[in-house]
Amino acid sequence: MVHKVVSILITAVSLSAITPLILAHDHSEHGGFGMDMGASITASASPGPIPMASQTASPGVQPAPPTYFSHPEHSGLMLAHIGLMTVAWFFILPISVMLSVARSRLALPTQVAFFIANALGLLVGTIYNSKTPDLYENNLHHKLGWAVTWIVLAQIVVGLFRMYTMGRSASETNSDESAAFLPTGILDMTGYRQMHPDSSASMHSNDEKETEPERFVDHPHDDNTEGVGIRKKSGLITADNLLSRVSKHLPRPVTKVMNVYYEAVDVLILIFAFVLILTGFITYGGVFRESNIFNGLAHSIKGGIFFWYGLLTLGRWMGCFAEYGWAWNVRPPVGIVSSRKANVPSAEFVESFVIFLYGSTNVFLEHLAAWGDAWTAQDLEHVSISIMFFGGGLCGMLVESRKVRDLLNGSFSRWNASQDQYPYKDRWTPPTTYSFSMNPFPAVIILLLGLMMSSHHQHSMVSTMVHKQWGTLFVGFALARAVTYILTYLSPPSSYLPSRPPSEIITSFCLISGGLIFIASNKDTVGAMERHDLNAMFIFTVTMGWTAFLMAWEIIVLATKGWAVKRKQPAYYASRGAPA
Repeated sequence: MVHKVVSILITAVSLSAITPLILAHDHSEHGGFGMDMGASITASASPGPIPMASQTASPGVQPAPPTYFSHPEHSGLMLAHIGLMTVAWFFILPISVMLSVARSRLALPTQVAFFIANALGLLVGTIYNSKTPDLYENNLHHKLGWAVTWIVLAQIVVGLFRMYTMGRSASETNSDESAAFLPTGILDMTGYRQMHPDSSASMHSNDEKETEPERFVDHPHDDNTEGVGIRKKSGLITADNLLSRVSKHLPRPVTKVMNVYYEAVDVLILIFAFVLILTGFITYGGVFRESNIFNGLAHSIKGGIFFWYGLLTLGRWMGCFAEYGWAWNVRPPVGIVSSRKANVPSAEFVESFVIFLYGSTNVFLEHLAAWGDAWTAQDLEHVSISIMFFGGGLCGMLVESRKVRDLLNGSFSRWNASQDQYPYKDRWTPPTTYSFSMNPFPAVIILLLGLMMSSHHQHSMVSTMVHKQWGTLFVGFALARAVTYILTYLSPPSSYLPSRPPSEIITSFCLISGGLIFIASNKDTVGAMERHDLNAMFIFTVTMGWTAFLMAWEIIVLATKGWAVKRKQPAYYASRGAPA
């Protein structure tokens, strides 16, 4: 029964929300929660804390401050905290987001499962903090962790209300316009009403009497039915009935805001997860202190951009963004997709714009860490790289502009205007390459960046080798993208379905692994490697292994979304010969 499920979900969410508040009362002597949220997955793979003696610096070298990584007490609690947060943020959360995007009825239970796992991680982390000193005062990790926890809780509450407001939304908007904002089951309920025109069941009937409480009961269809059920009169007041009553009286603007909020969290929550894992690693390792924060932020932000660039590139290969023509396919015209989607710029234009934006803004930030000091040759090198990004991104956007292409073809316009007088009219047909973007500038800019970083002088041999690693991987990205363009030039895409060029798998692998090593090439992390007698090959091999696993997990997560969509519409896929 649905009302029982809703009651269980509300109870679980309430307990998960109250537990951290109770625990926070006994932690005031530490001034905050230094390790509230999950730490990095890389950190979870560490063999355990290393005694303080192992961090003894060489003569003349400033010793490192104490860190949670080197703290010898209660390491089991820390490992449990890392494990729980890894399960919550790395495994459960992506599945929850995909089910939510697919509007599956399993989305809400997985959201609650994530919240419970996260709450358990908070509990273990709070116990650990109560037994250990605060080794990273005023860190960002715990502040952002609490904020995101409440954001997720608010999304769960909004999801509960969406279950009861969707019927009213469906009656006032057509399915095409509301598909992006309607919750699970609305299309199924619409289909049920079409099959049962005489049914008086309604999600929000105006004839209902408020004095007669009602509740949902499960619809007796097969397991593929995603609807939330039909109302049945009952005198029992339940949480399900209360939510139904409240949602029925919500003003229309409030429901729209709730829908926008729910969808926005789905889009941003994975980025929040990445930031939380990264800041967990920073807090656990005790890096990016004082003035080193600028170097750490620069490497984390820039490396994070390439990391997400790789994830999105792998998504494009799997078929994401096919409605925009970004999945190495023919862009669907208006009629198949909306006019807004049909007019979205190409993926290469977006890549060029991001490169242009980076160059135009970062040119003023390269000297930030040494503000007020004299400019060095290395500062000028970094500014030159920013100018290269600015100019290369601008060139890439101009190449993608159809208006610029028409202007470049302007000298032929007077010939084309009188083409009916010529016997070879078919020679004026635009080449097939015009229908597909093959813009080399994003790849060329990243190729040059990789070559520069591969030979960039650093303060130590380990740092030089680490920079060479991610620089070489970026060169590999550019070469693999060149292979993709050669393949598409020889055989341009001719279908709305993704063509999936195999070279793009290599492209995404190089970007993901290169971005992770880019993050790890900051001064503090390299210094910690040197103190623990770790060479550059250590970070390279660990990153290669995690990159391969991460790509496999992304494929599984996106396949889960496809399974959820097909599960909602088994008849549609069965009619096309695809297994539901």
